[in-house]
Amino acid sequence: MFDVIAAPYLGRTPRALSGKLQVLQRGTDMVLAEHYTPVHHGRFTAATLETITFDRPHKIGFRLVRGPVPYITEEFTLAEQDGTTRLEYSGELGTDFGIVGQWWAERVAAAWEAAVRSSFRGIQAEAERRAGPGTAPS
Repeated sequence: MFDVIAAPYLGRTPRALSGKLQVLQRGTDMVLAEHYTPVHHGRFTAATLETITFDRPHKIGFRLVRGPVPYITEEFTLAEQDGTTRLEYSGELGTDFGIVGQWWAERVAAAWEAAVRSSFRGIQAEAERRAGPGTAPS
């Protein structure tokens, strides 16, 4: 499961992700990447610059460097449980400018949450594909 999440960052980015991800700098345990997320019913694309850190096989962390809000951190945590891998997600979005910042964060959060849900669907599909036919989803 760790490899499914890390592969587009640490290895070659698949063509299917070329419109969503561009890795600018690769290291062994950290990358700098731009993510492109459709917003406002797909009419616009938000670009974020993030560092992604890898603590194999337990954790992958994301930290916003540049984007539509002043602060975002995200973390995928993986744990082995009864022969399956449990994937947990946590994230935090910070704002500034009082009530105006809160209003803006609500709009950003909707697109952010949709992107996370989409990521989970992709991770699950790829993990099941790698596991092969007849394997129960984890």
